[in-house]
Amino acid sequence: MSTATTTTDTYRERWIVPWWGWVAAAAVAALLAAEIHLGHDGLRSWLPYVVLIPLALLAVAAVSRITVVVTDDEVHVDDAHIPRRFLLAAEALDGEERRDALGPELDPVAFVVHRPWVRGMVRVYLDDPDDPTPYWVFSSRRPQELLAALDLPLPAPAESD
Repeated sequence: MSTATTTTDTYRERWIVPWWGWVAAAAVAALLAAEIHLGHDGLRSWLPYVVLIPLALLAVAAVSRITVVVTDDEVHVDDAHIPRRFLLAAEALDGEERRDALGPELDPVAFVVHRPWVRGMVRVYLDDPDDPTPYWVFSSRRPQELLAALDLPLPAPAESD
């Protein structure tokens, strides 16, 4: 008889698209279906609505499936995960810091998962000798709670020249 080790989630969040994103997707699909339908009767009059509106809503549902989970052993963002022993430091990014982190400061090999409807962002620095990724930067609805769950120090300030 083998015993399985269980890990408990210390933090979990899911990035569900807000209500207006669902409405916008359905409206765009209905508009496209109406354009296809123009001037036709019979099957071509209703088929675009039956096909395009559910497809648009399925696309929004697929974008809403992303979760961030912190367990005792690992951090999961979407399908990616990393053992916590490789985490060095973490910081919350807001406003201009977020813009800079996704723009001029972004390392080309960094792991990025960003959704524009999630305002908060976290950058987690890594120290994995087998992985060239210097850090993960990803959206978070509750960055302060996520930082508390990670229980990592803030990164050291950069030295100026």
